[in-house]
Parts: sequence; C-alpha cells; structure tokens
Amino acid sequence: MKIGIVGLPSAGKTSLFRALTHGSATQEGHSGISAGAVPVPDDRFDWLVDHHKPKKATPATVEFVDGPPSMGEETRKFVANFLAQVRSVDALLHLVRAFESDILGAPNPVSDLQRIQDELTLADMQMVETRLERLDKTLHSTKAGVVTPQTIERDLMREIKDWLDAGKLLTAFEFTEDQLKTISGFEFLTLKPAMVVANVAEDEAGKDVSGAAAELRDYCEGNGLPFEALCAKLEAEIAELPEQEHAEYLEAMGLDRPAREKVVREAYRATGMISFFTAGDPEVRAWTIAAGSHVIDAAEKIHSDIARGFIRAEVANFDVVKACGSWEEAKRLGKVELHIKDYVVKDGDVIYIRFKI
Repeated sequence: MKIGIVGLPSAGKTSLFRALTHGSATQEGHSGISAGAVPVPDDRFDWLVDHHKPKKATPATVEFVDGPPSMGEETRKFVANFLAQVRSVDALLHLVRAFESDILGAPNPVSDLQRIQDELTLADMQMVETRLERLDKTLHSTKAGVVTPQTIERDLMREIKDWLDAGKLLTAFEFTEDQLKTISGFEFLTLKPAMVVANVAEDEAGKDVSGAAAELRDYCEGNGLPFEALCAKLEAEIAELPEQEHAEYLEAMGLDRPAREKVVREAYRATGMISFFTAGDPEVRAWTIAAGSHVIDAAEKIHSDIARGFIRAEVANFDVVKACGSWEEAKRLGKVELHIKDYVVKDGDVIYIRFKI
C-alpha cells in the first residue's frame, strides 16, 4: 500500500517525509523518488506482543512515497514526472502550509488545497477527453441505439466529464460496481482516498488549531477529508533523535507523543484498510485487508494453502480478548466464535483458521 505526499513548493514535503519514514527511506534509481515503509502504531498489536512475547513481531505497515516537487515554483503546474508517480499510489496525503513565512507571507491553506485539487481535476479531465476522442473514433460507424461495451464506457466517460467540469472530485461520484470495473485501469487522481495535513509553526505544535489551520480543518470536515495538524520540521527533528531521547524531547516540547503517529494511522485508515491479527508464541502479526473482506480473503492473505484447505475460522475481536485477559480465557468463556468463509472480518479481529490440505 503506497501513499503519495502531495504539496505546493515550500509546504514542507521533505521534512514530513523524513519525519514519517524515520530513516527507513530508499531512493528509487535516478527518478528522484524516495519511498519508506512505516509501521502503523497500534496499541492492540503492542498488547498482543507484550502478552505472547513471541519470537517474531510483525506490525502492519504503509509505504510513503515522496518525489520531485508536485508543482513548479514558477508555473504552479504539476511537473511532468509527478503525475506518473502519483497515479501509481493507493492514496494521497495533501500537505498544506499553515505557518507564516518570511518569503511566502501569511498562509492560505484552504486556497492552497483547492489549487492542488483543481490541478488533480484538470489532469483527470485531460485523461477523460483523450479517452473520449479515441472512443468516438472507434464508434464512428456504430449505429445509434446499439449498446456495446464501448458505448457504455463512452456514456460513463461523458458523465465523468460533466462531473469534473462542475469542479467535483470523483470521490463524491456514486459509481456502481460495474462502472468501477470499467474505469479500474485509469487510476483517476480525484478518485483516490485522501487526507490533509496542516503544517503548523513550532509554537503551535500539539495545540488546538486556530486561525488559518482551523479554517482548513473546517473545510476538511465539510468535505469528508481526514485532517491532522503537526509541525513537520519539529517532527523530523524528533524522528532523527536516538530512541532513548524521544520521551525527554517530547516532554520539553509539551507533547504527549509524536504527531506523526496519528498521521500514519489516519493515512492507513484513509485507504479503506483494516487490521486483523494472528497471535501466538512463534509470531504476533498484524495483517492488512480491505474493509468488507471475508475471512476466506484473510486466509488467502496468510497463505494460499490455508485458504485452499479452509475449514472454519475461530474469531474473537481484540477488545474481547483483552477484556478476558487472553485468547484461552476468551475461549473458555465461550467468547470465541466459529465462522465459515463468508464471515466479514472486523477491524481488530484476532483470527485462528482451521484448515486441512
């Protein structure tokens, strides 16, 4: 799962990337693109690890991607190789400046976010228009009223074009399952899940947002966008300290824990993913799966042989296991449920699968 960081020049993209990846980033060839896998902070996973003390502990992870500037300094348009990079990610993290700058002046984060959204919409519009031109040529000799896969796609593309023309993002378009299949190969930018991070000044870190950042929060709430605020520079400095110095530095800054942890969790949720757990002495592991998936999909995640030989699943949500004190006690109290393949996995389920090959 990849999450691309998007932002105007001087928004603090590089600092945020350093903070999130905590030194785990790698460079991808000569493309200028960097990526880093980040563990998803999860108190449930930590509890299971403390309880089982396994030989191996594997948390859920997300991969953050940072590349060339999203937009040119002068043109404020997407740079050429940025679009190719960002179309391949699963979700977008919009970083927006919410701090005063000697060079850029007062922040206007709502306007900056809208500018990026407009550019994403324009990029999608250009792709739709190109596709419509090709479809019209293909259907030139098709009789009016004849329905084919191409006419169905053309009609959908016209609907999408009208939607984008109205300045709306495709995340608000109510696609049917068949329509989603039709457009699955297009990787529309405005259809990707997104979240917004306000980059605030150091003296505002850890405080309730106010001023321009509060306006951005309200805009996000009104448009269904997850929102977090942090100081990217400060978070990068914390991330690069030795682990044993983190608590002391956070206390000195009046912070409870790094704000980047919230960002990682929210970015993970923005992709529509949930976690389920397998737990025992050999390994405690958090697995990532799409919300709404069935337990047979969870079995496939663990191993294809387990899915092929699936008999039934033993399931208890983490909250139940913790309240009982252990899996064994939850089972003794009759809190562990048996399910067949069509059980829909819930976030935080602890799952043991019975199978036979």
